[in-house]
Amino acid sequence: MNFAGEDRYSRQERFYGIGAEGQKKLAQAKVLIIGAGALGSACAETMVRSGVGKVTIVDRDYVEWSNLQRQNLFSEQDAAERIPKAVAAARRLRSVNSSVEVEGIVADITAEEIGLYTRGIDLILDAADNFEVRMIVNDIASRDGIPWIYGACTGSYGISMTIVPGQSACLHCLLDSVPAGGDTCDTVGIIGPAVQMTAAYQTAEALKWLSGNVSALRGTLVSFDLWTNRYSSVDTSKLKRADCPSCGAKRTYPYLSPGSHSRTAVLCGRDTVQIRPPSQMRLDLEEWERRLSAYGRAERNPFMLSLTLEQHRMAIFPDGRVLVHGTGDPAEARSLYHRYFG
Repeated sequence: MNFAGEDRYSRQERFYGIGAEGQKKLAQAKVLIIGAGALGSACAETMVRSGVGKVTIVDRDYVEWSNLQRQNLFSEQDAAERIPKAVAAARRLRSVNSSVEVEGIVADITAEEIGLYTRGIDLILDAADNFEVRMIVNDIASRDGIPWIYGACTGSYGISMTIVPGQSACLHCLLDSVPAGGDTCDTVGIIGPAVQMTAAYQTAEALKWLSGNVSALRGTLVSFDLWTNRYSSVDTSKLKRADCPSCGAKRTYPYLSPGSHSRTAVLCGRDTVQIRPPSQMRLDLEEWERRLSAYGRAERNPFMLSLTLEQHRMAIFPDGRVLVHGTGDPAEARSLYHRYFG
């Protein structure tokens, strides 16, 4: 009897670059995806459909209506209920491939906590929405010898590079070559094809590495603009710096220092600032719903509490994080935070 699951990966196994042996390696692999937005959704779906053994997704945010234009794992119901992206993504992915272990973690990536998620990981796929997190990923990957694949996109532009510790240049080596700031989804928008193209470059490299085809890795920093039809591929082998503090001879891993990253972050894609408390905490959302209902409309689900004010909305998570919607100014966001949380 021919069961449907028996030939699930048959087309992938027929591909000369993977084959049956490569598929077995994929089934044993563990991948960490940083972010469950547009890039994270696309990368995660490809990894799960390809039969990677375990896929862990870490994201701090929740689904909103503006996400649905390009973030392919989410539904209108997810947006209406403001479900955390990691939760919604994991739920959807398990329905796509029940043989893959999918873990969704609702958390922020910080220098103090990233080590909790990288233990035993074979590869990291970058889908972060800010450069600060990418530099934290770069440092821990260099320190622990974990390959990772950088990827970013805004507007119609995308960029990607595979980083193999001890062999290739790291992201810190390329700081003069990679734009660390400037355009964001919030300022210039983004089109879906830019997301899918960037994810295609990232996941193709991931499949090469995880299936054991290291010699097929691209070895370049690739960038493109789908609207202006521009493409660039730069050999990064000569850009590796001996004095790089992240991967050079005298490594200090500067971005793993707690003092090197802020407690506020402006989120890509909308007018929102995240505030993190100075130390970890555990909030009783039911208690905070009662406490905050005097100031505005308070609504709670199992994952977060939403407080709607006259001009702003605050999303409060059990770990003490607060997303302040309606401002891109960290100072204004902090002022609102301290007004209600002391």
